[in-house]
Amino acid sequence: MGADRQRRHRRTPARAAAYATCGVVLLAGCASMPDRGDLRDVESTPRQDTQVRVFAMPPRDDAPPPEIVQGFLEALTSDDPSYATARQYLTTKAAQSWQPERSTTVLADGPGAEAQPGGGREDGDDYYSFTLTGTKVATVDAQQSYTPASGDYNQTVHLTRDKKTEQWRIDALPQGVVMGKSDFQRNYMSVNKYYFASNTTSATSGQPMAVADPVYVRERVDPMTQMVRSLLGGPTSWLRPVVRSGFPTGTALKKGVSALTPDDQNKVTVPLNGKAANIGQSKCSEMAAQLLYTLQSLTPTVEEIALRAGGRQLCTLKETHAAAVAARGSEIHPENLYFIDGHHQLLRMPSSVGGNAKADPVPGALGDGTKPLLSVAVARDEHSAAGVTLDGKNLYVTSTVASSSLGDPVLTSTGRTEADRLTTPTWDAQGDLWVADRNPVDPRLLLLQKGGGKPVEVLTPRLDGRINAVRVAADGARIALVVDKDGKQSLLIGRIERAAGSADQPSVSVQELRSATPELEQVTAVAWAGDSRLVVVGQESGGVEQVQYVQCDGSIPESGTLPGLTEVTSIAASEDSEAPLFATSKDGLLWLPGGSGWRTLKETASVAFYPG
Repeated sequence: MGADRQRRHRRTPARAAAYATCGVVLLAGCASMPDRGDLRDVESTPRQDTQVRVFAMPPRDDAPPPEIVQGFLEALTSDDPSYATARQYLTTKAAQSWQPERSTTVLADGPGAEAQPGGGREDGDDYYSFTLTGTKVATVDAQQSYTPASGDYNQTVHLTRDKKTEQWRIDALPQGVVMGKSDFQRNYMSVNKYYFASNTTSATSGQPMAVADPVYVRERVDPMTQMVRSLLGGPTSWLRPVVRSGFPTGTALKKGVSALTPDDQNKVTVPLNGKAANIGQSKCSEMAAQLLYTLQSLTPTVEEIALRAGGRQLCTLKETHAAAVAARGSEIHPENLYFIDGHHQLLRMPSSVGGNAKADPVPGALGDGTKPLLSVAVARDEHSAAGVTLDGKNLYVTSTVASSSLGDPVLTSTGRTEADRLTTPTWDAQGDLWVADRNPVDPRLLLLQKGGGKPVEVLTPRLDGRINAVRVAADGARIALVVDKDGKQSLLIGRIERAAGSADQPSVSVQELRSATPELEQVTAVAWAGDSRLVVVGQESGGVEQVQYVQCDGSIPESGTLPGLTEVTSIAASEDSEAPLFATSKDGLLWLPGGSGWRTLKETASVAFYPG
């Protein structure tokens, strides 16, 4: 992606010199700089090929204050691992106290820098101050966790002239780093690290569920070692209450380990400190599974993990054996795509064949037209399903593998209209069923254990608005809610916490809801499309409807936008990225093969979905 700023103010000439044979780009912050006046904007560096390294130039002798500030800000966007060049723009004391790893502030454009009224070179003073300005887009904290942000950015940078060298240097500055959105996209990449859900297991295998914890790392600064250190450091604060790690407290890389790389057999050997030296085989396998899933998120070719500590090999784990240690949503391939046809009955077709498969009614009462259906959710093992009747009033649960009657509804809404009744239900990995009752008199988010029994009301503290759609992640630790407030619909991601309670009435709550689509004003359809990714249909204020991928932390992946559709009624995606994307709209059932463009299928459908 190129620099994303509009060129409204005076610019300095381009300052990038590329050396293709070396794979290096030098950011020269010393070219054609004014020696006085305001420094309006900092030029963002156009996005380079991922194999190209970008390094900054140190300050030149007698560089004036605006040039020092400009060079420092450009050095923040380089691939210098420890920001050594950026520190050359600081006084010795400031360089020692500055902590760039504390945070990254992302601005819509590169930061502007305006000279503050007061002292300056023209007055013969030895002090200078600039205010860094911009519009905030996001922040990345010390745990590398991304959070959307808004509002103005205003921070002061103070310069002084060294009495011995007569050189200007920055002696006071904000902690962390700041850069424009395009430089952030060039420098950082989103990667998942993995932990285990504390209170959920897979209904099919009984294994703990692996939960993705997305973080941002610097893309060309040894990201593999960064990710291992981040994993060993523990989950981010938002996710920590619902996950656990297999690593003993205090586990870290062995002292002196500077870089980790796969060998020619795609095996990564990870040397750990003594905290891990005495672990058992089962715990070691869990640790290796966490590392394998984490490093595969960064480098899919990794096939094996070997752990060492105390001078010996602790264990190894190959990709083919990881599923026996922990289940991961993206590794569970759905056998079928399901949809409701024009007769309001449930059909399915093999997902592996894509849009060329023949659809057949699902065995049992949901497929024979006994009850016209508004919406359905199929359990992840594809052995049962939950269907909402056409009026939105009743919820039934029945088998999908054999003929069966519906029996009595497991839940009934007393809302006055279909829009005030039950949402589309959703299943988590351990076989529990979730649904929201939109009755304005008594709006509730409900959980039915194993699809039945007395409904458990899920607490939703600080929820502001009415739930219109519910989608539980495969890991059972996170939930996506489409919430309506004052006619605007937003996508919120919450953390599912389960506390001790009675056997038939556990205490379940959704905590710390955060926006995954801060720029969208309307969200009409959503589905999980990866361990930390969702596909969303929505539109910005005054914009047109669009289909795009979003991360559950509110960031947008580089390949976020998908071919457009209009009047979309549902979107079908799976955590398994190999499963093709489907949607329904006014044109019927559509298929997106290979991202080349939507194709209309002969089947008529009002809703399409995968298990979950």
